[in-house]
Amino acid sequence: MLSENHWLTEECEEGGSAFSMRIRSRLHQEQTPFQRIEIYATEYFGNAMVIDGFVMLTEKDNFIYHEMMSHPALFWHPHPKRVVIVGGGDCGTIREVLKHREVEQCIQIELDERVTRLAEQYFPSLCESNNDPRAEFRFMDAIEWMRHARPSSVDVIIVDSTDPVGPAEGLFAEEFYRDCRRTLDDHGIMVQQSESPLFHMDIIKFMRKAMARVGFKEVRSLCFPLPTYPSGWWTATLACKDDVLGEFRQPDVDKRPFVTRYYNTAIHHAAMAAPEFFQKELKA
Repeated sequence: MLSENHWLTEECEEGGSAFSMRIRSRLHQEQTPFQRIEIYATEYFGNAMVIDGFVMLTEKDNFIYHEMMSHPALFWHPHPKRVVIVGGGDCGTIREVLKHREVEQCIQIELDERVTRLAEQYFPSLCESNNDPRAEFRFMDAIEWMRHARPSSVDVIIVDSTDPVGPAEGLFAEEFYRDCRRTLDDHGIMVQQSESPLFHMDIIKFMRKAMARVGFKEVRSLCFPLPTYPSGWWTATLACKDDVLGEFRQPDVDKRPFVTRYYNTAIHHAAMAAPEFFQKELKA
């Protein structure tokens, strides 16, 4: 919602709260066949992408989200060569994935091509790896793609989706998790953004139980700050196909040949520390 005095406000009804940013101008708006996309220039957060009234990313803080959606899972897998990103149309996640030299192929499956084209125009730093020969872009329904994917053909699946409403609702369904598990190799890892632990524990609990029901060996959730998302506190949930998540490749993290702004060894450890209320909610 845009006020007369140039404040962009996203209301979170379930949390009884709202987040506002002062804007300089609206740079773009359009209605695609799937959703309404708006781009704003803000005073402090840089450019912001808003989809159906919800802030998807800003130039100021997106690095936290994109790094935490990619690096923990990739450094947990023993040899992540084949990666699939579901959603992720802004291309920040594929940029982080392709920083890993051992990744040989990364397929991004985004329903709405306009998200990617607008990211290339208004968030070019997120799209630095779009021309990497290892990157493949499929603009289609990821649920359908996963349903027909070859078994054991992928090492890591990253579900970088919008909230579980509208086109993204099916990405939070048990059937989709079953297809993801079948598509993963024996050491495969799936990671999915899983909303706020303060406002959306019901979603997190459903996801974890659904992942366990379809046969994932272990499910964990990691926490990280995200100032422009509801409550300022976000999660990603990881599921391992056949193995218990043991030690991540800490030596490789410590000597990584690329720059990160948020993720490091200490953050990896800290993100896995579950608050007391979180543990109690999961047992309830």
